[in-house]
Amino acid sequence: MALSLALDVRAELGECPIWSVDEQALFFVDIKGRALHKFSPGTGAHTVVPMPEDIGCIGFRKGGGFIAGFRSGLWTLDPQGRRETMLSENPEDQQTSRFNDGRVDPVGRFFAGTIDEPKDGGKAHLYRYDRRGLAVMAGSLLTSNGVAFSPDARTLYHADTPTFTVWRYAYDPATGDATGKQIFVRLQPTETDRGRPDGAAVDAQGCYWTALFDGGRIQRYSPAGELLAEHPVPARCPTMVAFGGPDLKTLYVTSARTGRSAEELARLPHSGSLFSMPVDVPGLPENSFDPTV
Repeated sequence: MALSLALDVRAELGECPIWSVDEQALFFVDIKGRALHKFSPGTGAHTVVPMPEDIGCIGFRKGGGFIAGFRSGLWTLDPQGRRETMLSENPEDQQTSRFNDGRVDPVGRFFAGTIDEPKDGGKAHLYRYDRRGLAVMAGSLLTSNGVAFSPDARTLYHADTPTFTVWRYAYDPATGDATGKQIFVRLQPTETDRGRPDGAAVDAQGCYWTALFDGGRIQRYSPAGELLAEHPVPARCPTMVAFGGPDLKTLYVTSARTGRSAEELARLPHSGSLFSMPVDVPGLPENSFDPTV
């Protein structure tokens, strides 16, 4: 099954879609466009809140509003998307590093990784943020991505996009510790297919869905790492998947158009837009960041 156009937004770098069950709306960011988007499929309403700098990821916050990863660090946003308080500074060189993909764990901690923009030094990290502060979970990365948790909260998934690899860890939700790092999926690029694992989500059966940046498709893997399904996207660079709709059985996919050739954009004019398709297995509701955890 192919995905169809859900919102013709043509973001520069659409990312991090998350579905609000309470509002029946999808929130997502445009990293390079420096914006927070809200899309309500039931009414077609679409609002955009400008951001003061590159915004890589968002998560819902207990009591309302968001936690967000920017170039400068982790911040809280109010329910209207206005920036409030910095929780933690980005400890890396902010000239070449910004927060990228992130997700709230089932207990309420926020996991967010960075991108080493020159992609030459492996200087990016995956971090965990909770009441104890910022902690390094993984290092020597190029582009931290694909954070997701299994339905029982016992497995953490995490990708390093330029290395074509998704990792899995044994996760302890009581402590926030991740151990036993193993390769979950490693894709094999070819001259004509550079599709690599970007943002991800896990469904109610524990299957891992990933968007293949520069691969024009999304994939679904079993908990054992077996490829179960593949679906084409009308954009060369899908960036992340999310489950939404009243029953969480609509799959949404963000995408990018920045840096793409004029020929490609002429062939795929909706690059950067939001796409969707119905799925048989629902997703999991997004968790909310809890600063007391």
